[in-house]
Formats: sequence, C-alpha cells, structure tokens
Amino acid sequence: MGTLRRPRAPILRFLGGAGTVSGSRFLLETRVARVLIDCGLFQGLKNLRLRNWERFPVAPETIDAVVLTHAHLDHCGYLPALFKQGFRGRVLCTPGTLELCKVILADSAFIQERDAEFANKHGYSKHEPALPLYGQEHAAGVLELFETALHHQPRAIASGIEIEFHYAGHILGSSIVSVELDNAADGRKNTRLAFSGDLGRPDHPLLRPPDPPPDADILVIESTYGNRRHEDDAVIDLFAESISRTIGNGGTVLIPAFAVDRTEVILRLLEQLVRAGRIPEAPIYVDSPMALAALKSYREAIQEGWEEIRPELHGKEQPFSAGQLIEVRDVEESKQLTVSSEPAIVISASGMATGGRVLHHLAARLPDARNCVILAGYQAAGTRGRHLLDGARTLKLLGRYVPVRAKITNLTALSVHADRDELVAWAGSATRKPDISFVVHGEPEASEALREALETELGFPAVVPKQQERIRFD
Repeated sequence: MGTLRRPRAPILRFLGGAGTVSGSRFLLETRVARVLIDCGLFQGLKNLRLRNWERFPVAPETIDAVVLTHAHLDHCGYLPALFKQGFRGRVLCTPGTLELCKVILADSAFIQERDAEFANKHGYSKHEPALPLYGQEHAAGVLELFETALHHQPRAIASGIEIEFHYAGHILGSSIVSVELDNAADGRKNTRLAFSGDLGRPDHPLLRPPDPPPDADILVIESTYGNRRHEDDAVIDLFAESISRTIGNGGTVLIPAFAVDRTEVILRLLEQLVRAGRIPEAPIYVDSPMALAALKSYREAIQEGWEEIRPELHGKEQPFSAGQLIEVRDVEESKQLTVSSEPAIVISASGMATGGRVLHHLAARLPDARNCVILAGYQAAGTRGRHLLDGARTLKLLGRYVPVRAKITNLTALSVHADRDELVAWAGSATRKPDISFVVHGEPEASEALREALETELGFPAVVPKQQERIRFD
C-alpha cells in the first residue's frame, strides 16, 4: 500500500507492461506529485489476469493524474478499477482517445458484468458468486475525470510536471507522450522523458505516420513486435486466399478483431480486395457494439478531416464500404448470425478471443471444417487466440470444450504495430541519444531482441525493466 510520503529524488516505477505485453502502467513520483502514464488491464495468462484483482501498489487517492497514450484496454482498461479504489485525480488524453474511451470502458464494464452473470447462471466459475472487476457505474465515474489536450499542445498536469502529446499513428487519438520535470528548485536542468505508447506503422492505411521521438533523457519504448518483421505482401496474399477458398467452399470466415482500429483496418483492406477482384463479394458482418461505436468515431474523423487522418482520406464518404457491409446491432441478430449457414465474413470482438460475442461465433464455427478463423492481430500468451495459433484441437468456450476442425490462419503480422525494424528506425530518428532507454510492453524474447538492437545498431544504452522495478533519476 502506498502512502503520502514522497521520494527525495524522482522515481520511475514499472507497475505493468514489464516482462509482458499488457497492463501498461508507469508511475512517475516526485517530491510533490504522482503521475501515472497509462492504466491498462493485464491480459493473457491467468497469473497476469490475477494482477488486475490485486490492490494497486500505491494508494489510488494519492495519484494526482493519469496520462493516457491511447484507448486500448491494455493501456486504459484498469481506470474504472482505480476509480473504484479511490482515485479522483485528473485523466488527460487527446480528444480521439476520449471518444474511444467512452465506448471501450463502458463496454468493458458491461462485458465483465454480463460474463459474471453468465458464469453464475451456468455455474462454471470457481467463485461463488462470480463478480466483475468493476461495474458500469465505475466506468461512468472515471469518465467524469477526463480532460483533453490536442497533439503538440503542452499542458501542465501536476505540480512541476508538464506533458505533450505527439502523433503515434497506432489508433485514433494515439500518442507518444513527452514529460518534462521542472528541476529549477534543485538548480538542475529539467528532466525529459518520452513514452512511445504503442507505435503505429509508417504506412497505416488510415492514420498519418508517427512523429519522431521527442527530445528525451529517458526513453520508454514498446516492443510488441520487437523480434519480428512484417511481410506485408505475403500477408495480404494469404488473407485473400483464405477468404476466397472459404467462401468458395460455402463456409464462413470468422475474424476475431480488436474493436478499435483493427476492425477499421480490416474493413478498409476488404474494400480494396473486393474492388481489385481478389476476393468474391460476400456479406460482411460487424458483430460488436464496441466496434460499431468505434467505427462511427473513425467515420466522423475522416469526414471532418482530423489532422491525424491521412490527407487523401479527408472527407471520404464511404471509407469502409465493401458493398455488403452489415452492422449487427442487437443480441438477437447476433444469435441468428451464429446459426446462419450462408457463406459470409464475420468480424467480431475481442481480438484475442478473451470475451465478447466472438466466443459464441467460435463455439458455432470451430467444429465445421468448411469454416476458417483468421487471427489478424497479436495473440498474447494464455489467450484463446494464442491457443488456436499454437494448434489446439479443442478450445474451452463458455464452460465447455469445443472441437477445432475449422482452418486456423495465422495473420498476426497483419498488424498496425511497428515491427522490429520500424521501432529501431523510429528510435534512431531522435535528435539526440537518450541517456537510457527502457524496453517495455513485450514478451521477454521480443523485449530482449529490441534491447539488443537499440544497443548494437544505435548505441543506445537500453534495459528491459522488471515488474515493480524502481528507477531513480536526479
């Protein structure tokens, strides 16, 4: 449990996103302030998920502010739990991140409440009763604390701490966050830190490329794909081939997709493939309330010409229409879709099959060899998506085991995360070398590979921090 005692020198604490690809939480402590950079959920292996239920390492009521890099659950999804434990400080993010957080946090709370109710009804939880991590009242409460700042507009966030958002090109509103600590009282120059958040790719189909790294003494850089290179042409060829084969055989293509950005990127790619004649026209269903709400935000940003949107898309009327796009709104429509036998493409959340409507689609589609499940994004260890990726022949869904006869297509490289070479190129574009780099938000092999690349190719001193590690800098 944290106290009001403050450190004599500034400290950076890695409360998540260290040694794992989820749960991003980085705490800055000075003599007068506590600021948390990101407040994400742990996902994947059970021992990681259990961390979400632990009391936060410092008293939440002593945290002055939370700064969000973007709106994915592993970066913002713990906020309602922090609020539930007493946090009442400021939450600062970009307007795009706020719009998506309104959708994501409410949806996360709803899914947790519903899943707990479902587990209680069918008796497959080990806990009696099963409880959600937080409820919809906590999601609504923390959203009242949000404030926004535009990219490239510095903002004082706590006593002696100023932040600025820079374009990260990962999802709508996503940001690299630069932090400046005022050291004037100690007679020293100010300390600058930069947090990459999740970095997008230079050729994201919807968003402008990431800004170069802001000037920093300390760089905190993600490493989700720190040991991999994306092979774009081969991935798109496999995507098109898998869809054409499955539809031709009368089957259904099921794509578990992250509701925010991944669904939009997949729809954009499907439109291009249909127009190019590379895949047959078939009904394309988006079955995720959160994905549909996010899709609305993207459409508005495109039509209004937001600066982070690629200029060639500004004002485009139908950026995601592949001809037969069907938006599934209510539960009854979703249930009917799970028993439909028509050849179709179904996009549903969540992207790693950790919850949501996609579980019901998997239960219905996996036993049929005519169908295909396309895993089109990162699959963390311990998730159902990772089990399928690793060749599982049965999968536990909704309290029972389901045989896996459908074809599983590995398209995890269809990603808007920067790959190993793009991460190194981004770090190398910095105007000066940081004094130290901390490699986070990756599985151990990926983080270590990127650490080595930063040192050998750029000459950056780099470290892979441990969970709960404290770093003093003064």
